[in-house]
Amino acid sequence: MKLEQRLHKIADNRVFEWTAVAVIIASALLLGAKTFELSLATQALLEAFDWFITVFFVCEIGLRFLAAPDKKRFFSNGWNLFDTVIVGISLIPTGGADQVLIARLIRVFRVLRMVSIIPELRVLLNSLLKALPQLAYVLLLMFIIFYIYAAIGTTLFEHINPVLWGDIAVSLLTLFRVMTFEDWTDVMYETQAVYPLSWIFYLSFIFFTAFAFLNMVIGIVVNVLDQEQARASAEADRKAGIEEDIDNRALLKELQALRSEVVELRQSVKSQRE
Repeated sequence: MKLEQRLHKIADNRVFEWTAVAVIIASALLLGAKTFELSLATQALLEAFDWFITVFFVCEIGLRFLAAPDKKRFFSNGWNLFDTVIVGISLIPTGGADQVLIARLIRVFRVLRMVSIIPELRVLLNSLLKALPQLAYVLLLMFIIFYIYAAIGTTLFEHINPVLWGDIAVSLLTLFRVMTFEDWTDVMYETQAVYPLSWIFYLSFIFFTAFAFLNMVIGIVVNVLDQEQARASAEADRKAGIEEDIDNRALLKELQALRSEVVELRQSVKSQRE
């Protein structure tokens, strides 16, 4: 039990966490370095460093597993399962050139381990995932607006520029260009030469999509982020309270053991005097 507590303190230590972050950053830099033309000696050195990173990740996962109070539920945590899968895939030996390419692609995902290690990044990603159900309705409504405007644009502007308004699929891409403000004025001026009031079409579309709906998306994400941060803060307070209770119980046990030793010592001295 004492060993498990020591491992738990090491796993939760900020120095250990930032060491893991540093190793992940080094892993990302290593992947970038392998894209350059390097000498054989440098390639061998980088390969040895890559194995060191893999061994470090294996030890780090093993330490977190041994430090877990309930090891049966260790892999019920999605982040632990994700880290284990990434590290496990990194251990697959590579033979041919195709396997080496696949191994390099897989090792790119080791950078994502930074999300599982840094609590703030976990909160951001959890907030985004939890906001998806609410965002789905906003995106559905946005698609309806896109579809209506694409149908109108194809009907009105197809004869002006078939490349941009030839069918509804191409019109959807053109409207996405307009929403992102990528030279959208060129598109508008082209149709405005034939339909002077076509600026109403573009400005109303931009108002609905770029302003109204995107602000709704940002509002939903920010709201869920606030809820997730409050939940994470409450969870941290709960864990701190549990750890404090554990420390108090351990201290109480030590005091009780010390008290029993004092009582035994008194009885022994008393018996010797008699």
